[in-house]
Amino acid sequence: MTISVEQAKAAFPDEVVTKAVTRLISVPGLDKQVALITLDDGHDHTRPSTFGPQGLVSLNAALDEAFAAEPAAIAVTGKPFIFAVGADLSGVEQISDPELATQIAQTGHDVFRRLTESKIPTFGFVNGAVMGGGLELALSCHYRTLSENTAAIALPEVFLGLFPGWGGTQLLPNLIGPDAAVTVIFENALNQNKMLKPAQAAELGIVDEVFGSADYLEQSLLWLAKVVRGEITPERKEIDRGAGWDAAVARAKSIVDGKTKGASPGAAKAVELLELARANDLDAGYAAETTALAEILMTDTLRAGLYSFNLVNKRAKRPAGAPDKSLARKVNKVGIVGAGLMASQLALLFVRRLKVPVVLTDIDQARVDKGVSYVHGEIDKLLGKKRLSPDEGNRLKALVSGSLDKAAFADADFVIEAVFEELGVKQQVFAEVEEHVSPEAILATNTSSLSITEMAAKLKHPERVVGFHFFNPVAVLPLLEIVRGERTDDASLATAFAVGKQLKKSSVLVKDAPAFVVNRLLTRFLGEVLASVDEGTPFEVADRALNPLGLPMSPLTLLQLVGPAVALHVAETMHAAFPDRFGVSENLAKFVKAGKTAVWAYDDKGNASVDPEVAELWQRGDRPSTEEQVRDRALTALAQEVRIMLDEGVVAEAQDIDLCLILGAGWPFWLGGITPFLDRTGVSEQTNGKPFLAPGVASVPAA
Repeated sequence: MTISVEQAKAAFPDEVVTKAVTRLISVPGLDKQVALITLDDGHDHTRPSTFGPQGLVSLNAALDEAFAAEPAAIAVTGKPFIFAVGADLSGVEQISDPELATQIAQTGHDVFRRLTESKIPTFGFVNGAVMGGGLELALSCHYRTLSENTAAIALPEVFLGLFPGWGGTQLLPNLIGPDAAVTVIFENALNQNKMLKPAQAAELGIVDEVFGSADYLEQSLLWLAKVVRGEITPERKEIDRGAGWDAAVARAKSIVDGKTKGASPGAAKAVELLELARANDLDAGYAAETTALAEILMTDTLRAGLYSFNLVNKRAKRPAGAPDKSLARKVNKVGIVGAGLMASQLALLFVRRLKVPVVLTDIDQARVDKGVSYVHGEIDKLLGKKRLSPDEGNRLKALVSGSLDKAAFADADFVIEAVFEELGVKQQVFAEVEEHVSPEAILATNTSSLSITEMAAKLKHPERVVGFHFFNPVAVLPLLEIVRGERTDDASLATAFAVGKQLKKSSVLVKDAPAFVVNRLLTRFLGEVLASVDEGTPFEVADRALNPLGLPMSPLTLLQLVGPAVALHVAETMHAAFPDRFGVSENLAKFVKAGKTAVWAYDDKGNASVDPEVAELWQRGDRPSTEEQVRDRALTALAQEVRIMLDEGVVAEAQDIDLCLILGAGWPFWLGGITPFLDRTGVSEQTNGKPFLAPGVASVPAA
């Protein structure tokens, strides 16, 4: 069943082949040599090694050579800084034959399993980034070591709408226990693809030893020799295959149901495979993985996930419309106007990433002190978690200060305001700051909906004002909307993009239009849902109407997270700009005036019901809608608004809107971005008479 060289080349002709090369080396203390297989795709660390069909064939040939030598042990490692980051998914859209899909799925199992069933001890020397199929390769070995500087350790497949399909669902729970496996396969993957740290991988039992990076290979080989000689026997956990496994499967199902609402077949299949792994029968488990993987490889869901993946990993790194980076000015000091929660989060982010002085100002000393104290406290938490060294923690604390006088910004190169969302207030703040800073210092605003052009209109140097819109929580959500005002110059914009990159954010260039991208679409979407409630739809019906999409939270939960007052303010801003499409719910206004923050009230068991006070103040009509009607209404509104935004040039292309919603609003990867989803479901054609994307652009067929 293993794919041949000819078939591999025909299936993936453009594959960047990861070649596996075997060499025999002598290790002190061993009579026989060790066969060391090195994986290398011929590129540096900026292009990690992956496994396509040709790569698997190469590894299989390297294993033939290794076994033929009858060595003391076989070890697999990678090129500098990279072990392997999984399957090469770039050619998935080329697979149109179910038999080929099955063959590719089977080949991974056949090749990796040779390491598992080897009578010669096998070792995974994980010297760098290891994800997906790369981690499954390491798990297939009998023993594993890890370099302490490994930056990426994960099984991200469920995040993409897939599942670990080359042994991961069977090997991992039987190595570290089912509950720990649920954390890695489900919880981390569906939590913004969270990575493991080397210490966590060791604590979980994924690897047996962690060695320093300077002499990692030498230390790994010496450790291998001790294992082969029987001087070291790595511990293996006792696995609870009864109630503990039941609980783990239940937790996995709860995570998948909560995060995907049944919209990701790959995630659901992963739960089934976890249950199957209880028997620890690799024949049955691998056969089930192969069958399921072949099915998923043929689905639009996976192709949608790959479209999202390519947006985040390619387009986000080369922002459309960004000026030449050589125009960017160096930022040696940052000023922040405001010392509230958002401003304090920004201060922490800037000082951690830029490692330059950061000074906060506010209207009284107590607020300034509170803001600085917050940053220092968060640094202390990082110290407690050993994510910072004591020296680094002290340096960062020393860089953060506060002042009541904006003259403290005199030598700042970048000043960002995070004050009350009112145009007049922000204009006044910038006018005061401009009196103290150099003409080239950037003035950035974290406004979520106001006009950058109007904010800069009365300044002496409006050309240096940019929108720099973060999403809350600042430390978690990776999107940064960078907004160009009518008079913003290229140097200021280039500096903003350079700072965004230093902050490790994914920046998207946005036109100065009301509420920009994410908030504009969320406000339109939420407005339609609230309008249906106003008309008489029960809260519960409206709130679960979008469940089939698998969005990260329901509309009314989103309202609570954003804050009803903020949602109302943005709705009013959008209504003023586009009164024919954006309404303002009188009920929402009453809700905010009454000081309510949530529609739902929870009992002692966590069960939700409508807050009686909310039910009383919310006046509803007598024209209720069904869930399907609410969903159609919301999606139609989104299709209309996206089309208008593209016609207005709010962003360069539809892909930028997709990127914004994925990174700033948690739009699920497996839906493939809002525009291909609307194309695929036929909503864009029904609403606008044409799809957003040309066939093939999104790796999913347009409806």
